[in-house]
Amino acid sequence: MKAVTLLIVGAGDRGTNYARYALHHPDEARIVAVAEPRDFYRERLAKVHNIPRTNVFRDWRDLANRPRLADAVIIATQDALHAEPAIFLTGQGYHMLLEKPMAPNEADCRRIVAAVKASGIIFAVAHVLRYTAYTAYLKKILDDEQIGRIVCIQHMEPVGYWHQAHSFVRGNWRNERESSPMLLAKSCHDLDWIRYIMGVRCRAVSSFGSLYHFRHDNRPVGASDRCLECAVERTCPYSAKRIYLDRVERGLGAGWPVNIITPDPTPQNVLAALGTGPYGRCVYACDNDVVDNQVVNLLFEDGRTASFTMVAFTEMADRRTRIFGTHGELYGDGSKIHVYKFMQDRWDVHDTQGAEPAVLGGHGGGDYRIMKAFVAAVAKNDPSLILSGPDETLETHLMVFAAERARRENRVVQLELTSSESAPAG
Repeated sequence: MKAVTLLIVGAGDRGTNYARYALHHPDEARIVAVAEPRDFYRERLAKVHNIPRTNVFRDWRDLANRPRLADAVIIATQDALHAEPAIFLTGQGYHMLLEKPMAPNEADCRRIVAAVKASGIIFAVAHVLRYTAYTAYLKKILDDEQIGRIVCIQHMEPVGYWHQAHSFVRGNWRNERESSPMLLAKSCHDLDWIRYIMGVRCRAVSSFGSLYHFRHDNRPVGASDRCLECAVERTCPYSAKRIYLDRVERGLGAGWPVNIITPDPTPQNVLAALGTGPYGRCVYACDNDVVDNQVVNLLFEDGRTASFTMVAFTEMADRRTRIFGTHGELYGDGSKIHVYKFMQDRWDVHDTQGAEPAVLGGHGGGDYRIMKAFVAAVAKNDPSLILSGPDETLETHLMVFAAERARRENRVVQLELTSSESAPAG
């Protein structure tokens, strides 16, 4: 079977990571074209994958007058820049892996799904949490009804204090008008995962959340606009020097998040970036407006319920989940799954660590496994290898948009899907 050929649109952190799959599995996938406006990232990916110069583009629009260059495309641009290339390249017949979220608004999500269904391409959104070995193990336990039928789920995403500061206070997802709401940008993964585990449709949503801490009025006395010149920097857990420069000086800074602030993370380049760029700003003096804490309550079919908590003020850690069933309960932390069965009156522990090859990294092996599934689906022309088709993907995005309406309008929002948007359970 010949290798699937791939076009990368957006060669930043996510696009480069997905493309790395081809380096480890050249018999399965090859990167043959790239479109990226930033010179360093475009040229780096072109060099690493030996892409012909004729297939190296600054703008995906440059593909308009070219025949299809690859079997499939990976779109990993910023959230607000997904819809236009997704719809155009779908029309060109490219199979597609689209970074989550599909788009920052409901209308564009619907447009993408309509285009995908009209074209008949194989389509996946990077809801990578569905693909981890941990999730597969947990879902088998539930599908085998080891704790009976699911009644209720409690799920939490501990964002991590410095991750919040990096991505959602100083970074690309700090401001809703420039990106999307926090729940969509960071936690559409989680509502999608809850839907996948629950296996039935969501009917109603309520939500509360706020920007509690990262505000101008919480700025410490004596703080400066930038960490490099701040008198209280040494006592601030959100210090940019601590988050970025200390990592580099300790030899830990070659990868994320330091490589986001400068493509060449030497101490000198990091200092320069902190002195002039957005990542050196005081977290209390930024133009951020996304929430730093949010809770979502979900009512599913048959009266089942779920609650989700997103909170910034934690260590960097895996998601934590409790699931309550008619015959037992389950607790999972991203690696170990603890199962309590009422009849046996004991806890059994299942360790899922070590089940993933450390090839791509990220999301507990989900990045690697979604690439493997997507490449295989394209090679075999088998969309069943994708764990969420366009209808269910749209459904879980609509859950997020409903939660945001509920939060803003202080009400319960009912989810009503047309019959064509109803997705089968599981």
